[in-house]
Amino acid sequence: VKNKFFTRKFVPAAQSLQILERQGYKMIEVTKINGVKMLVNTSLIETVEETPDTMITLTSGKKLIVKESRQEVKELVRITRKDVFSSIQAGN
Repeated sequence: VKNKFFTRKFVPAAQSLQILERQGYKMIEVTKINGVKMLVNTSLIETVEETPDTMITLTSGKKLIVKESRQEVKELVRITRKDVFSSIQAGN
């Protein structure tokens, strides 16, 4: 798929995740309320609320309702970002 910002080739999900990680994009895996697992780019998360379900709002305005608690999402993002900054400091 081509647009003015990037060209994307369709590749298997695992390979796609590896490509994103090499490019510096870190993803967390969350479970939608219907049980489907999905990956979310941590850089696109704007807010995480419990109302009482956990709702992740992305910078695009899209809202995701997930099974994980607000605290679990926060911890996943913290760990992922820690990994990113550790690799930057190590010079990778």
